[in-house]
Amino acid sequence: MNKNTIIGIVLMIALFVGYSFYQAHEMEKQQEVLKEKAKKEQAERAKRVAEQEAERLLEEQMTEEERNIRDSIANVEKMNAEIYHHGSTLYAATQGTSELKTIENEFMSVVFDNLGGKIVDVTLKNYTRYEEGERDENVQLMVPNSAKMGIAIYRNGSEQPLNTNDYYFTPSVETLDDRSVVKMRLNIDLDAWVEYVYTVYNTGDASRDYLVDFTINQHNATSLLRDNAITLNWSNRSNKNERSFQNESMATTIEYYSDDELEELDSNGEREDVEALNWIAFKQQYFSSAFIAENNIDASLSFKTAKNETVGFVKEFDATISIPYTEGLDKYNFAFYYGPNDYRIMKKVEFMGEKANLQEIIPMGGLLIGWWNKYITIPIFHWLSNHGLGFGLIILILTLFVKAVILPLTYKSYMSTAKMRAIRPEIEAINQKFPNPDDAMKKQQATMELYQKVGINPMGGCLPLLIQMPILWAMFRFFPASIELRGESFLWADDLSTYDSIVELPFNIPFYGDHISLFALLMTLSLFGYSFITYKQQAATTAGQPGAGMMKFMMVYFMPLMMLCVMNSFSSGLCYYYFLSQIFTMIIMFAIRRTVNDEKVREKLLSHKPRKKSKFQARYEEALKQQQDQMTINREMRRQQRR
Repeated sequence: MNKNTIIGIVLMIALFVGYSFYQAHEMEKQQEVLKEKAKKEQAERAKRVAEQEAERLLEEQMTEEERNIRDSIANVEKMNAEIYHHGSTLYAATQGTSELKTIENEFMSVVFDNLGGKIVDVTLKNYTRYEEGERDENVQLMVPNSAKMGIAIYRNGSEQPLNTNDYYFTPSVETLDDRSVVKMRLNIDLDAWVEYVYTVYNTGDASRDYLVDFTINQHNATSLLRDNAITLNWSNRSNKNERSFQNESMATTIEYYSDDELEELDSNGEREDVEALNWIAFKQQYFSSAFIAENNIDASLSFKTAKNETVGFVKEFDATISIPYTEGLDKYNFAFYYGPNDYRIMKKVEFMGEKANLQEIIPMGGLLIGWWNKYITIPIFHWLSNHGLGFGLIILILTLFVKAVILPLTYKSYMSTAKMRAIRPEIEAINQKFPNPDDAMKKQQATMELYQKVGINPMGGCLPLLIQMPILWAMFRFFPASIELRGESFLWADDLSTYDSIVELPFNIPFYGDHISLFALLMTLSLFGYSFITYKQQAATTAGQPGAGMMKFMMVYFMPLMMLCVMNSFSSGLCYYYFLSQIFTMIIMFAIRRTVNDEKVREKLLSHKPRKKSKFQARYEEALKQQQDQMTINREMRRQQRR
């Protein structure tokens, strides 16, 4: 052992011993701190016990009269504190009892509470909700325990406002022939008050009767203002109304409308500030509660999502609405829409003589595909239902109509496949001529020349399918959003708007669910049959190509399985439509197949007189040639580098 090693060991031992002494010292200090803390806590406990004992002894020594005097003084002090907090006029409004008033029309019942002067319950008479798998309760759009609405009151320039939601209003009700007017007044000061005026109509017109007019009247109520605006807080909780909690939760959100444009709060529900709005909607899958303004309003919006369906609700909505104040104006007009997301009803809703455009709430598919649902699907759907047809038959007729519309595209797509199949020998000859992967560009160029020679458009099979996609997507958007299907039965499906469960599983299968939907199974089998037939027809043109086996697996097996998992919890009406669509498509393809002679198609192609190349084709071939030349140069450079 050399000198340096000995010195190192000695230093390590010294460091270890020193660190041990340091740790011991720190532990002693920590123990002292803990002891001091324990002593202090013990002293405080002893002090509290002594005080409680003294209070107990004093209580025992006091007479009944002395106790009453003490309690009276405490009550007076508490009341004085409350009066100071609220002001003498508002303090009087904290004393009262809740009085409920129910107003009904043909479509709904609305319950008003003088505590807060607000609507606390809206029940739709013509719609029921799912409760433990059964429809046994009417749909509630405002839930009493969660419904809040109030205006912020800023007293004496305070930063923390009071809220009218916490005070008892003075109610009055006036009943007329076609409407009931409910007035709620709250005195804020000696000569200042705010009044809510609600008007519930009973005209027999759904677009009018689902609307509750709401007017805010104010007099000398400058304490309502902050930053020259009136702040209205509106919140509610949405019940679970549908069978599928997941689908309902995805469709439930806050939407707002401004300048002919609909926007939606982010899916995480984080608070968002928005300006210049026409209306705000607490949207559920098939119902909405909307706040409509005569003039533009600003708002701060957010919602919280329930963790699971056992809690009994889907989402908690909150809206802080800023109403611009105009000096001298003492009346502000609004309206609440409490009703179904029914296109026919929402389209006709008007407020202050103008269309409210509430139908934008219904997801039709946007500009690209929304027109199909608005002007074709919905009118056909309603026309057939008005003639007393069942919805199973209506979907069948609608499917036939869609197939008839896209039949020319289907035929063109099939003929493109038949042409590609007919020139398979020439394609194989090109493949044999250019077996080297480095000659891929030459092979592609020769293939393009063959297509031009026989008159085949290589995009001929894809374009018809692409043109059909908007229609197929429109139907995908229509069925889950169609309230017309809600509660309508067909065959074994109790409700075409939700999944048809024929077996409830005692466990949950990942990506599939805890039930078996028969319409989803039938749809999957039909999709498998269609995919198998389609692949078989295309096999002649794809045989020998790289990845053909993987393409068969993805197309024939994986896609139907994936669709089964996705559609198992979707609307049975949608699954039924897709099932019919695939069946009719296979029938159409079989019929076309029987009428098309592949030999005649080949003869016609080989006798085709080549047309002059289009500018696009010429540019495409020139680009292929340049790319091939560049690849040749690159290969030559790599060979020289290897040498």
